Amino acid sequence: ALSSTRARLTMINADGENVDLYIPRKCSWTNRLITAKDKASVQLNVGHLDANGVYDGRYTTVALAGYVRSKGESDSAIDLLWQKKKAAINQA
Repeated sequence: ALSSTRARLTMINADGENVDLYIPRKCSWTNRLITAKDKASVQLNVGHLDANGVYDGRYTTVALAGYVRSKGESDSAIDLLWQKKKAAINQA
C-alpha cells in the first residue's frame, strides 16, 4: 500500500518513468528553484569534446536563474561550474 501511495505522489508509471506534467528546474549556481514566471532564466547545454577537440555527442546542462543573470554573475557562474564539471569528467 505504501509503494502505491508513493507512486501516486511522485507520478511514476508502471515502467518506472517519471510522468509529471511540470518538473521545476533548479539554478545550477544558487540551487534556487526556477519558477515558471522567471522569464530571465536560461538553460545551456555545454558540449563535451574528445582529445582532438571534436564534439562527441555528450553534453552537460547548466540552468541559471534570472536572479544570477540580473546580478551580472552568470559568466563567472558558468565558468566555475564548467571548471568543476570538466575536472569530474577528465576533460582537458
